[in-house]
Amino acid sequence: MKYISTRGAAAPLEFEDVLLAGLADDGGLYVPMVWPQLSEDDLRNMRGLPYTEVALRVISLFTGSAIPAQDLRTIINKTYAPFSHQCVAPLVQLNSQLWIQELFHGPTIAFKDIALQLLGHLFDYVLAKRNQRMTIIGATSGDTGSAAIAACKGRKNLDIFILHPRGRVSDVQRKQMTTVPDANVFNIAIDGTFDDCQELVKNMFNDEHLNRELNLGAINSINWARLMAQIVYYVYSAVALGAPDRAVGYAVPTGNFGNIFAGYGAMHMGVPIAKLICASNANDILTRFFETGTMKREIVKPTLSPSMDIQVSSNFERLMFELCERKSGEVIRNLAQFRASGSYELTPGQHRRYRQLFAGHRADDNMTLLAMSRTFKDSGQIVDPHTGVGLAAVYSGQYDRQFPVVSLACAHPAKFPDAVVRASGVRPVLPARVATQLGQPERVTNLNKDYATVTRFIRDNSGRNV
Repeated sequence: MKYISTRGAAAPLEFEDVLLAGLADDGGLYVPMVWPQLSEDDLRNMRGLPYTEVALRVISLFTGSAIPAQDLRTIINKTYAPFSHQCVAPLVQLNSQLWIQELFHGPTIAFKDIALQLLGHLFDYVLAKRNQRMTIIGATSGDTGSAAIAACKGRKNLDIFILHPRGRVSDVQRKQMTTVPDANVFNIAIDGTFDDCQELVKNMFNDEHLNRELNLGAINSINWARLMAQIVYYVYSAVALGAPDRAVGYAVPTGNFGNIFAGYGAMHMGVPIAKLICASNANDILTRFFETGTMKREIVKPTLSPSMDIQVSSNFERLMFELCERKSGEVIRNLAQFRASGSYELTPGQHRRYRQLFAGHRADDNMTLLAMSRTFKDSGQIVDPHTGVGLAAVYSGQYDRQFPVVSLACAHPAKFPDAVVRASGVRPVLPARVATQLGQPERVTNLNKDYATVTRFIRDNSGRNV
């Protein structure tokens, strides 16, 4: 199985090298050279299988011969054994046409665990085989950081540095990162936005000298292996609801575009997906894009769903590559135009083609609270505000009668208790394992968004615990 860069200049790589590289050396993102396929019989034969078995069948298509089947089975079983629900990503029916898929049963009670716990084990496996050490760099708008730290803490071949926007994540999200005591974990609070954090990380990966010196690895969703793992829960839920004989729609709370691009990948593999509903909060650059065909950057606005407070979605480059029919030159020109002017436009043909699969929907904080309240009143289910953004799209009435819809529930409601209380009057209870952790002392370093300052800190601390 080979992977190519969205920008065309990097050499194709096998799975192990893509896992460790994260970002391509031409600055692009890796995608499969050819999308592997699941036949109708493949999908029917997955009905009734446990999540781990579906994961093995899907992930093995992307790892190819890099990891022997029995080793991959062991890695997958170890990954999902600690999850608090036996189904890993269970479906909960809200009405005759609407389900939520709970993706928050991992150690940090957010959907990022499903992919990042797997990445931690994959890194361990490959680095041990190669006798190498790596410095993991990541940016987070909330949940990625804690999930990445939970995946990498205490691992002898890894140091991990996570950047988050100071004061722009919830208390629970921050403490899930900063209360981890392991010596290989470093939290950096940046005076700026998530986009500032993400830009710093991208610049580090484009810094050839730093990359070589520290052997940098990516755990953000720029790393292809994360999206590979996320494709699994689309396959799992679609099969449970009747695929390949029944098409399913998905409402996906969207910030950095990795989660919804995984759905696009599942569709390319043969999963019958009727519509991917890109649900945005007030930071609605993606909704406006799918409505108009024009992507235009604006100022980031703080909302009740902070993990989606993003204007520059780094994973969108993967979709742009597909929009441009995999012509890297067009991708490079579009990115240059976006950097220079803050906007770029699809051709009319591209816009028509992708509106057939994607739809955009925005929900401000009031609409989010109303969706959370409606869900609680109608079904008794308590949901977090990110899930509320996705449900607001479904409740808009545009989709719920056309096909069954799965709305992805991306975080445990207890991660955002104040918003939940406003919507439902009920204060959600943190799982005991999380509540115990949050009482521990915090460890965090506050830095400004200066590249030299941040990289100096990382250089000074990387490898010191060897």
